[in-house]
Amino acid sequence: MTGAATVDDGFLQGTLGRTGLAVHRLGLAASYRPGERTVERALDEGMNYLFCFGLDGQMIRVLRRLPPSRREQIVIGTGAYNYIWWRQDLVRTLEKRLRQLRTDYIDVFHFLGVMKPKELTPRVRDQLETLRRDPRVRAVSISCHDRKFAGQLAAEGALDCLMIRYNAAHRGAETEIFPHLAAHDVGCVSYTATRWRFLIRRTKHWPKQRPVPTAGQAYRFVLTNPHVDVCLTAPRSEQELLENLAAVRQGPLPNDEMAFMRAYGDVVHEHAGWFM
Repeated sequence: MTGAATVDDGFLQGTLGRTGLAVHRLGLAASYRPGERTVERALDEGMNYLFCFGLDGQMIRVLRRLPPSRREQIVIGTGAYNYIWWRQDLVRTLEKRLRQLRTDYIDVFHFLGVMKPKELTPRVRDQLETLRRDPRVRAVSISCHDRKFAGQLAAEGALDCLMIRYNAAHRGAETEIFPHLAAHDVGCVSYTATRWRFLIRRTKHWPKQRPVPTAGQAYRFVLTNPHVDVCLTAPRSEQELLENLAAVRQGPLPNDEMAFMRAYGDVVHEHAGWFM
């Protein structure tokens, strides 16, 4: 089965930076347990970047069943978590993920949850470099909440990819990260396009007569920025998945809707108050 035709095929087909990996720009996470059928439907619809965080059994089971010919078309992102109280062994975690997923290689191995520069210790950097040279890993990355530090790493070309937060309420990446990606063609994966749904629920600080954004607009806002190679979606059901896909297949947001998203994002950023 193949995916439906898109209004703008070029808009949704890209390359993950210098990795050269061909990706559908809407990636999938199974954080909210949408069901194995939903993961399979995503693959059938052409989505091929799957972020597997190690506890999402539904996605793991689907990936385990992939025949080798299908596996070659999938880009799997996974990794090790930054547990501050425990010295994470990235090489050991790689071995664990390979066993979990029953695959011979990981496409993008992340060190996940770097909050401050000091958490990317010399030991972690050395392990990432070890993984970069490992034939079982195609690219190394971190997810980082410190935008200035992420921008510095991109400027240095220290990593193949970055996984960052970017949405209409959190736009700091536009000045602190995106301008630094091109120097070394660092790939960019974004998450929380709806800001944990705050961007698609009404706030009392927004005029009652004005609409609020849809999830589709939130994803299209992110993907309209050409610096984002992949934007993750974490649907709760197959229906949500198909709705998100139908929306992004409309292509980039027009200027008036981009302005609308920025205006609503400003209100959410000012008043939502949680994990800014």
